[in-house]
Amino acid sequence: MNVINFLFGEGEHLEMHQMCVRAFIMFIVMLALIRFAGMRTFAKRSPFDTIVTIMLGAILARGVVGASGYVDTIVAAGVMVVMHRLVAWLSVKSRKFEKLIKGTYIKLYNNGVLLQDALEGTGMSENDLHESLRLETKKLTLAEIDTAFLETNGRISFILRREEKTD
Repeated sequence: MNVINFLFGEGEHLEMHQMCVRAFIMFIVMLALIRFAGMRTFAKRSPFDTIVTIMLGAILARGVVGASGYVDTIVAAGVMVVMHRLVAWLSVKSRKFEKLIKGTYIKLYNNGVLLQDALEGTGMSENDLHESLRLETKKLTLAEIDTAFLETNGRISFILRREEKTD
């Protein structure tokens, strides 16, 4: 027991080597939790996934600095990851639940018309839309765009106009 106390310490008054050992172990725990949570946690970047990521970091940091019990923080982080998996699974099984948790896309531009109410409702300006247009499509104007959507992950997707064939 003395060795464990020497390595991990107790409470908030930790030596540098104790915080280093805690951080090392917590890094391994976090990798395991992320692997269990699944890659979508970082790939999708939805508000739901971002909240889980931030909370995991905050919870596990408390264990590293001794603000909360070490094992307690690992258990709390485990509960967060299990809840994340459960909510993700329920979202796959129920479209209504998915819409409640993740929201839906919003059409911002359609067939030559900027949808001002949608832009205002999302807090976006026309300049924001044009900036995304340049970044996502490398195009300068909306003339070649059929439709633009604000997706649930915060990115804007652009559907290009189809070129009409002339014979």
